Amino acid sequence: MSKQKKFILDEKNLPKQWYNIVRDMPNKPLPPIHPGTKKPLTKEELSVIFAEELMDQELSTQSYIDIPEEVLDIYKIWRPTPLVRAYNLEKALDTPAKIYFKNESVSPAGSHKPNTAIPQAYYNYKQGIKHLTTETGGGQWGSALSFACKYFNLDLKVFMVKVSYHQKPYRKIMMNTWGADVIPSPSMMTASGRAALEKDPDCSGSLGLAISEAVEMAVQNPQTTKYTLGSVLNHVAIHQTIIGEEAILQMEMAGDMPDVVIGCFGGGSNFAGLGFPFLRKNFKEGKNIRIVAVEPQSCPKLTRGKFQYDFGDMAGLTPLLPMYTLGHTFQPSDIHAGGLRYHGAGAVVSQLLKDKLIEAQSIPQLETFEAGLLFANTECIIPAPESTHAIAMAIREAKKAKEEGRNKTILFNLSGHGLVDLYAYEQYFAGNLVNYDISDDVINKSLAELEKL
Repeated sequence: MSKQKKFILDEKNLPKQWYNIVRDMPNKPLPPIHPGTKKPLTKEELSVIFAEELMDQELSTQSYIDIPEEVLDIYKIWRPTPLVRAYNLEKALDTPAKIYFKNESVSPAGSHKPNTAIPQAYYNYKQGIKHLTTETGGGQWGSALSFACKYFNLDLKVFMVKVSYHQKPYRKIMMNTWGADVIPSPSMMTASGRAALEKDPDCSGSLGLAISEAVEMAVQNPQTTKYTLGSVLNHVAIHQTIIGEEAILQMEMAGDMPDVVIGCFGGGSNFAGLGFPFLRKNFKEGKNIRIVAVEPQSCPKLTRGKFQYDFGDMAGLTPLLPMYTLGHTFQPSDIHAGGLRYHGAGAVVSQLLKDKLIEAQSIPQLETFEAGLLFANTECIIPAPESTHAIAMAIREAKKAKEEGRNKTILFNLSGHGLVDLYAYEQYFAGNLVNYDISDDVINKSLAELEKL
């Protein structure tokens, strides 16, 4: 009898609500605060930058938020996504562990990012907004939002971190194909970009700096233009929970439930999307499912950063957020997992980590590519460099299960495929990739510049 490998929900079982974990958290996240007054920001103040209904969700404490029919109709192009048992990977590792992955690479943009790009574009369109600005690191978010904006006939400008702009030209072409204007960041179009280039003409950019440029451009004409982002804030995490809501139903179909749930970590979107609904089982049902965030060794905000208020961008244009941070002036190394090169973490994730309700690990670049290659040769999907971090952690957990001689069920999020990231694999095969380790002095210098709140 053949083993069942793939668990697919019928379209009629597509979840109709997103989950908001804030309601169930024992300690609520601290509020975003105004950098001038140091007082909690109101919806009205946040709505200068963001769409109003998105800010209702950002500040919401209700457990579930209905997904609009217009959004569900577009989701159905690729959702529900498959849950897959990785039998060949298990065999290669000779492990007693069972390994499952949620395959978010099947979306039109090739990643999990459209789960929030579609509703963000929808709510802006509904408000009458004509133009959006955003940033992108590895290009997954920029390409997803370009796809979403095409549906709602919105103009989009994407500030793409310069090193990724050159490393990942096909991400840029995807955005152009869907009608977006893509600008390498830092650029001469904004004051924050010009300041960065004046300081360092060869600056390779960062997500924090690209955010500064996108926010600066949006606030110049707030009546018709809004800023959007693909991670960090809670409304983004809320939209992504459709991943975990589907995965719970699919694990039940498999007659199983994970002992550990794993997601790669940049700002927290795919990690929260898969992990938060399972964390609800810990809160509500007394389960003891481990939820593990995996970040690059070269950008270790969760594992070596400090929990305090910091800006979400480099120039200090965003609200101050309570987060684990390396400092908003921290310049990450030029790793190929561009979507994980971010100095901070979302407030909700940060509070959960502070309360020891989730875990965090960091992994060096070469180990992640070794894991990605093994996955490609066993499960036949070439993963995005970001996703290889989750795969590497799943492999560590499977090897540990073998050492301990015990069964374990592992679930990780395959947040995207790497078909437009092949330059990174080419560099790996050529022996041109290295591990980057950040000294305590570099981190301490960046953190020392922060205002203590």
